Amino acid sequence: MTERRVRTRRTIFEREAELVAVDEALDRLTEPGPDAGGGLLSLSGPAGLGKTTLLTEVRRRALARSCTLLAARGGEQEQSQPFHVARQLIQPHLAGRPEADLRAALGGWYAIVGPALGLCAPEQGAAPDPQGLRDGLDWVLTHLIVQRPPVVLVLDDAHWADPESLEWLAAFAPRAEHLPLLLVVAYRPDELPAHAEAFRTLPRRAGRRPLTLAPLSADAVSALVRESVGAHAEDAFCREAWAVTTGNPFEAVELTAKVRAKGLEPTEAGAPLLRDLAAAQRGSGLVARLHNLGPSTVRFAWACAVLGTAIPRQIAARVAGLGAEEAADATRRLWDARILAGPTDEDDTGLEFVHPLIATAIYRAIPDALRVALHGRTATAVVDAGLGSSAAARHLLETQPENDPWVVRTLREAAAENLRAGAPEAARRQLARALQEPPAFDERAAVLYELGCASLLTEPANTVNHLRAALAEPIDDPALRQGIVIRLAQVLAHSDHLREASDLLAREIPHTQDARARLRLQSEQFMWDAFDAAEPDSPARSRRLAKLADRLTGRDLTERYVIGLRAWDACLRGEPADVALHHAGRVLETPFSWAHEDRGFEVPVLAAMVHMYADRPGRAEELFETGTAEFERQGWHGAHLSFAYSLRAYIRYRRGRLVEAEELARAGLRLAERVGRRTPVHWYAIAILVTTLIARGRVDEAWGLAREHEYGEPFPAAVVFPDSQTVYAELLLALGDRKAATVELEAVDRRLTPRGIQNPAWCPWRLLLARAVAPEDPARARALAAEALRRARAFGAPSAIGQALRVAADVAEPQDRVPLLWEAVNQLEVSPAAYELARALAALGAALRDATTLNRALLTARECGADALTAGLTEQLIGLGATAPDTSPEAAGRPREPRSVTP
Repeated sequence: MTERRVRTRRTIFEREAELVAVDEALDRLTEPGPDAGGGLLSLSGPAGLGKTTLLTEVRRRALARSCTLLAARGGEQEQSQPFHVARQLIQPHLAGRPEADLRAALGGWYAIVGPALGLCAPEQGAAPDPQGLRDGLDWVLTHLIVQRPPVVLVLDDAHWADPESLEWLAAFAPRAEHLPLLLVVAYRPDELPAHAEAFRTLPRRAGRRPLTLAPLSADAVSALVRESVGAHAEDAFCREAWAVTTGNPFEAVELTAKVRAKGLEPTEAGAPLLRDLAAAQRGSGLVARLHNLGPSTVRFAWACAVLGTAIPRQIAARVAGLGAEEAADATRRLWDARILAGPTDEDDTGLEFVHPLIATAIYRAIPDALRVALHGRTATAVVDAGLGSSAAARHLLETQPENDPWVVRTLREAAAENLRAGAPEAARRQLARALQEPPAFDERAAVLYELGCASLLTEPANTVNHLRAALAEPIDDPALRQGIVIRLAQVLAHSDHLREASDLLAREIPHTQDARARLRLQSEQFMWDAFDAAEPDSPARSRRLAKLADRLTGRDLTERYVIGLRAWDACLRGEPADVALHHAGRVLETPFSWAHEDRGFEVPVLAAMVHMYADRPGRAEELFETGTAEFERQGWHGAHLSFAYSLRAYIRYRRGRLVEAEELARAGLRLAERVGRRTPVHWYAIAILVTTLIARGRVDEAWGLAREHEYGEPFPAAVVFPDSQTVYAELLLALGDRKAATVELEAVDRRLTPRGIQNPAWCPWRLLLARAVAPEDPARARALAAEALRRARAFGAPSAIGQALRVAADVAEPQDRVPLLWEAVNQLEVSPAAYELARALAALGAALRDATTLNRALLTARECGADALTAGLTEQLIGLGATAPDTSPEAAGRPREPRSVTP
């Protein structure tokens, strides 16, 4: 029969205030009605002050109220094992189900969170980004809470939780207020690691203060002693117990256990002996007591300390070099000595130390060289036990390099598994350790490449260093070398070093023998050149790209990427829209992935945006919806999803659906801020939101947003759209600062014109500059507007032509304005640009003083969500003598044509 330590419920002394807070929180969680709700309780204090005892009581009271209980505990030895805490919390409620049931329970998150929670193996393909994985864990936990309310989540020793779990829980915790969830955490504040800053400030952000535990008073320790050893314990004995334990509840409980075991009488005469008993339960005293239990028991305790929490007896026995009977005997000895708790016979369900203080003391007492050796032996044992390379990796991180190929192989396997499971930081640590082993001479470049890939999301500068080092190694595999070059170019480009990315590819292309591999490198170079705002010879690159793309058939992904770049280049330069659409259509003849494992998503985005600029926004939205769904399925919830939301917002803006555009742009900005400020995705999000706010008439809000996000000089080296500097100038113009706007727009001219980027549909800088200089230099304004109109007509998109005509009318001689505005309306009516149509109608109605035209402008502006334009039109209509604006359906007809005007 299996023996287990019987945990008797002890009185909890001097924790009345904490228990009242627990009961209040549980009552609020479980009470029926609309006032029920969850929240956060945090218990903090040094080791031994009773946090675990309080959490045990929380668990008991929660179960008594029929709450679902989720429990986990951080482990000092498990901190480097990603999602160790998350697995403890969620895995017991999902593990053991058939795969079909598990897929049904996790839905679209199966392939994203399943590997992180140890519920399934990672699938091949691109890994989720950390934010996508956290979003998936949010969904799984929320789903579990909603299915099994109310829920109490208890996390002990949070200071030892792995970084991935801790960061996730810190971000999720504020949601507890709005869910049937009580989150109770206990931690040692002085031992929280640097990465736990979000967790450290969590109680304050939740509007609460941590419940800080204090040592017990002399009276409380006296009561504890008398409860344990008898009411006859004398005052002097109890006072000495308080003095030697300094009121620490754990030490006081252990001391009374020693008193009982020794048969010590609790009298004043026995009080002097307490100091030695107390010393024997901590530090060197504990170690000496352990050594008295015999060599095999010491080895078994050391093995358990190395293994950490939930210790499998068979593995501990193997690490200690003990047989089954010796291990069982050692377990009983450690159980009797109040060092281990758990089963004492062959049951392998897992042992644990009575208290983390004991585990720490024993672990730190292992001689350094032996501790390293035990970790190495443990790594082998867990792999042989079928627990996998990831379980072994945390032990191999503690070993010394020994030029062992097995260590390198195991660490690389663990890193690949963690990278696909969404834990790149853990993969980075493991590969860095593999590099120290070191790997074989011909394997070093591959390890450096994998290390660079693992560091990409967290340490891009180190990624560059690792990949450069990989290229410096001898590489026999051409595919590996190409992969290193392409990944290095990608990280350089995404770090705003596009010129370096292009130069790297240019140096590699002549030395690449395989024609298809060479074309792949050329396609990458063309792409980063297209995004380089300071490209030295853009027209020449365009000619080379056109010559190459026009002879390709699109037979594989690389050819289609080149053709897609040709379509985008045609759009930027203002070639006829039909030409750009033709090439974009060639790209899209066969659907292709936006989330390809080793390709960027830039070319699919560009092919979609060509359709938007060419007045095919419906097709652009279809493509973006497909791409967004793929990003979400893949678990890419960082920069990729932000780009998708922001650019979808831009499409809505250009369609005149300004309210929807603002909502999407704000969603894109929230995601972009997770990635970091002044990154390319942040520039996109801010520019599109500012543009939308200007259109809605909230110029002051747009300016505040720009100031808050430091939107201005220096502008990014990468080409973004809408162009950042042009949007900034538009904002200045909306604020009435024409002079500053002129300076910025002239700088845009100097930057874009030499590159041949002339399409006003893509960047209407000439139109904005015409408006800016019109009061002081009307002739220049008319010339700028005329040139923009000429180029818009060459491109052929009605929205671009209509916008150019409207601005041309703004700066034209009075007698020329109405014909230009009439043509603008005609063009915009056949375009999807509803907001631009509203502006043209408003200008035409004002010029004609025609209530019907103004009314139609009003209806269109209102449908777009252009609030300021709507208000202005309402005032104009009232000024014309209308008692109320005409909002009847008939008013939505075409504007009345004046007899004196020939359209």
